[in-house]
Amino acid sequence: QVYLAESGGALVQSGESLVLACAASATLPHVVAMSWYRQAPGKEREVVATITRGDTTNYVDSVKGRFTISRDNAWNTLYLQMNSLRPEDTGVYYCHVRMDIPPYDNWGQGTQVTVSS
Repeated sequence: QVYLAESGGALVQSGESLVLACAASATLPHVVAMSWYRQAPGKEREVVATITRGDTTNYVDSVKGRFTISRDNAWNTLYLQMNSLRPEDTGVYYCHVRMDIPPYDNWGQGTQVTVSS
């Protein structure tokens, strides 16, 4: 069982920046991808950014150019640099990992990001 713990969520003003971190309880072997998701009030959870085993990154259109996903070399920690934050970025941000030997995936508990206008 791998535990993921997000941190860094806060209340900020529109235009400000935040860095979220997701710490794993152990070095993660055989990672296929790690992602950040968010869930706004009354909405479904959506994927925000993904980084794959080959370090390919993907972003939802609404955050392209503003958010950057990265990781440390051992897949111990996942980051999300969020710049030029907007009120519509408000939500609970979750970390997710998918591994393949054996197949396994898990979620963190989430961290709240609130952007005021």
